[in-house]
Amino acid sequence: MFKRLILEPLQNDFFKKKVIVLVGPRQVGKTTLLQQVIADFEPNAALFLNCDEPETLNLLENVSSTELKNLIGNRKLILIDEAQRVKNIGITLKLMVDTISDIQIVATGSSAFDLRNSLNESLTGRKFEYRLYPFSTQELIANTSLLEEKRLLEQRMIYGMYPDVVNNPAEAQRILIELNNSYLYKDIFMYKEIRQPDALSKLLIALSLQLGNEVSYNELGKTVGLKSETVERYLDLLEKVFVIFRLPSFSRNMRQELKKSQKIYFYDNGIRNALIQNFKSLELRTDTGALWENFMISERKKYREYNQIHANNYFWRTHAQQEIDYIEEKDGMLYAYECKWNEKRSTKLPNSFAANYPDHQFLVVNRTNYLEFIS
Repeated sequence: MFKRLILEPLQNDFFKKKVIVLVGPRQVGKTTLLQQVIADFEPNAALFLNCDEPETLNLLENVSSTELKNLIGNRKLILIDEAQRVKNIGITLKLMVDTISDIQIVATGSSAFDLRNSLNESLTGRKFEYRLYPFSTQELIANTSLLEEKRLLEQRMIYGMYPDVVNNPAEAQRILIELNNSYLYKDIFMYKEIRQPDALSKLLIALSLQLGNEVSYNELGKTVGLKSETVERYLDLLEKVFVIFRLPSFSRNMRQELKKSQKIYFYDNGIRNALIQNFKSLELRTDTGALWENFMISERKKYREYNQIHANNYFWRTHAQQEIDYIEEKDGMLYAYECKWNEKRSTKLPNSFAANYPDHQFLVVNRTNYLEFIS
């Protein structure tokens, strides 16, 4: 059982009169993390409520404070798994926090848009939120070894970091296809505004094929047969259930800079490759550079969040095709990064960027130094 990086910070926030909200995609180990939390408590001190079970839903929906007190009894830790399934879960959690003293509630959910919509208003000032992703390189190094993760780098780039994939590498392809077909988009397809699930699948494939490139809602719409407004709404939903994330363009004072463009990345390389049914080795691929860029930027995102490194993030490009893959802005400084799989390939910071933004640092992230960037 792998120890997750957020376990200790999460436990440090216990018993501060706040609900701990843990969100993330399906199948990344949220329930397993709850089991690790339970292990540190005395027997019978924790109450585990699985909201996939209809009986549990009945216990938590339209419930009074008296009923909640009777349900909880003298337990100190209340774990509510798949909390987004409970209608008006925010009100139920607020009742628990406000009327029952000396308890800690942890609520998990895979569907961020449902869970947040139910919680934000009801739990204003009453919650701490954490996100759990597929395994990070930093976590895998801590649980295996640095040498082992370097040896498995190509495998991680192709098959990704979902726990089931990491633990069962011989079944990786089968697991990823099952994830794509059965689990990952389950919350979205239940959402009432998704009227064209086939178009959503086509949109995901189109995004996979444009990995690392700027995307146009209008062009994507033409490709998959959707209006640009519908494309934007579908992308918003895909982001809220942690399949993709968007990176905006950086622009401050140069006339030639792209100002409203976006790039889209996948949280996991394996999911992306499953969408296009391509699990070839790197030497047989034409998209190795894009896979490396996606892997580095998604791993950096995990690293920053787990280590509470706060910064704005962007990419940069001009109409003359000068570009920087990834930029972080922190404390008035710009940190510019180029992601290059081939460490022998010479890469320089564009002169126009250096001249216009003197407060910067620049690093080329390749196979020889990538661990500095993500772990």
